[in-house]
Amino acid sequence: MIAVLIADDLPLQRLGFRMLLESQDDMTVVGEATGGSEAVRMTAELGPDVVLMDVRMPGLDGVEATRRIVASGGPGRVLILTTFDLDEYAFAGLRAGASGFLVKDAQPGDLLSGIRTVADGNAVVAPSLTRRLLDLYAHRFPVTGPDREPDPRLRSLTERERGVLLCIGQGYSNSEIAERLVLAESTVKTHVGRVLAKIGARDRVQAVIFAYDTGLVTPETR
Repeated sequence: MIAVLIADDLPLQRLGFRMLLESQDDMTVVGEATGGSEAVRMTAELGPDVVLMDVRMPGLDGVEATRRIVASGGPGRVLILTTFDLDEYAFAGLRAGASGFLVKDAQPGDLLSGIRTVADGNAVVAPSLTRRLLDLYAHRFPVTGPDREPDPRLRSLTERERGVLLCIGQGYSNSEIAERLVLAESTVKTHVGRVLAKIGARDRVQAVIFAYDTGLVTPETR
C-alpha cells in the first residue's frame, strides 16, 4: 500500500483527494494537514510514502514545508500541486527537493499515476519540462565564475559520467543519451544510476538542478 499524506488548507480539496485515493486498492490516506507546519510534523510522525503538497497555504507554505521534509532525510517524497506547469511555485518546489509537480486541475488518472511514480522512487515531471522551467528562472541560481570552488561531487564523476550528467541536464531521455553518446541504453541506465549516487540526487529532476547549480548546464547550453 502507498501511504499518502494530503496537505491542503481547503477542506473540499482534501475530501476530493481522499475519496479518489481511497478508491484505489493500492493507496491509503494516512492523514490530512491543513498547513505547512502540520505537514512537516505529520510526515515525521506518520512516515508517508508520498506527501501531496499544495504550495499556497497560510503560515508555512508548501515550498518551505517541502524543504524541511526533504532536509529531515526521511524516505517520504513530495509531490507538489501548483496552478500552472511553468510557474514560480513549480520551480521553487523542485529547488526545495520535491520529486515532481502536477497542476491542480490534472486528470484523476494523471494524479494517481504521479503518486505511484513518486512512490516508486522516480520523478513525475519530465527532464525536458524541468529544463524549460529552469531556463525561465536560471537567473536565481548561484553565480558561477573562475573564483568559485568546483563542487567536489562534480569532480568525483568520470569523464563519461560527466557527459551523461550534461545530457540529463539538457533534458534528454535515456534513449536519446544512448544515441548521442553511442552507447547501449542499458549502459546509459547504469551510468545514470552511478551519477545519481555520486551527486546524492534522489532522481533525475534533482540531477538537472545539480547540473544547473554547478554551472555544467546554462540556459545557453544546447
